[in-house]
Amino acid sequence: MRKLPVIRAFKRTPEQRFAGLADFPYEPHYSDLGGVRLAYIDAGPRDGEVVLLLHGEPTWSYLYRKMIPVFVAAGYRVLAPDLIGFGRSDKPTGRVDYTYHNHVQWLSAWAELHDLNGINLFCQDWGSLIGLRLAAEMPQRFARIVLANGGLPTGLEQMPRAFILWRLFARFSPWFPIGRIVKSGCAQGLTPEAVAAYDAPFPGRSYRVGARMFPTLVPSSPNDPESAANQQAWEVLRQWKKPFLTLFSSRDPITRGGEKLFQKSIPGAQGQPHTTIRGAGHFLQEDKGVEIAETMIAFLQTPH
Repeated sequence: MRKLPVIRAFKRTPEQRFAGLADFPYEPHYSDLGGVRLAYIDAGPRDGEVVLLLHGEPTWSYLYRKMIPVFVAAGYRVLAPDLIGFGRSDKPTGRVDYTYHNHVQWLSAWAELHDLNGINLFCQDWGSLIGLRLAAEMPQRFARIVLANGGLPTGLEQMPRAFILWRLFARFSPWFPIGRIVKSGCAQGLTPEAVAAYDAPFPGRSYRVGARMFPTLVPSSPNDPESAANQQAWEVLRQWKKPFLTLFSSRDPITRGGEKLFQKSIPGAQGQPHTTIRGAGHFLQEDKGVEIAETMIAFLQTPH
């Protein structure tokens, strides 16, 4: 296994915090990654084609509860990990432990540990910053990519004002109610039970370090430590001929319009049935999860 960061202190959310989650009956699986534990959902037939669902900030695999059963019913094996610092995964308590590089290393090691191949990736928000790097660094493991409300910034782009404000809020606000933050990114709202489920992994301030840090890790200048790595990943993606689909929503102030760059730049995106998901906010998996899963399955089942 690749060299992984050494984490000296972390929190592990008590399991009782996840008891009785609404519409989320999946038992967690765990992988040890250099001393920290990564949790993931593994649903559907073990010999099924792999669908990898990567969440972003500040959510966890619960975000995919509306999509997982649709994929499983269609015969796919669904893997939905909780990024380190989120969900049931361990949560380092040191701010220095949360780096873009570390997150790529953790998830790459997890994919190698389970020898995942023929991956059909669905990624959104930070799931795309990590997932697209994985695809570029181990392209032989990936079959298709579906990008939704995400990107791969290099620090050379102008950041949307909505993101700049969000980053300031995450860094400085004394109040950081994760469930309500997720609700604010949903065009259709959230039930109180769903808000509570997003709050569940974070019973105290020391559990929320990763959620606070993620916005600051997005490359926003050419001097960012991961700017060069993302530029290199873009060089791979500009030669990417495997099927690449965008499913961006119509009501996301941060990523709206970002799909055009991918549609123009990636060879595998040419001629694909790119779709705008109407009536959905940033967390389109919440607003239109079933529709998105069905659209992706149609894409996966179309000969390319």
